[in-house]
Amino acid sequence: MATIILKGEITEDGQLKVELPPGLTPGPREIEIRDYTGKAVASAGGTLGDVLASGLVGGWEHRTDITDSVEFARELRRRISRRGME
Repeated sequence: MATIILKGEITEDGQLKVELPPGLTPGPREIEIRDYTGKAVASAGGTLGDVLASGLVGGWEHRTDITDSVEFARELRRRISRRGME
């Protein structure tokens, strides 16, 4: 997957103006918008403040069954990648 960073502008009427480089093939793309004005930008998942306030961050800090967090995460990823193969 290649990443292309484009500079653009959102107009008053809500249009996104960007100039695409030549040679891009048609098809679906995922677009990420970074706001350089210093204002918070909400995404589908909310703001960072929303995530921190949700209580999800640090929710596992008191678990005693996780002795090696790196290995635990690796095992979770392995299980997920094998879903439906068994």
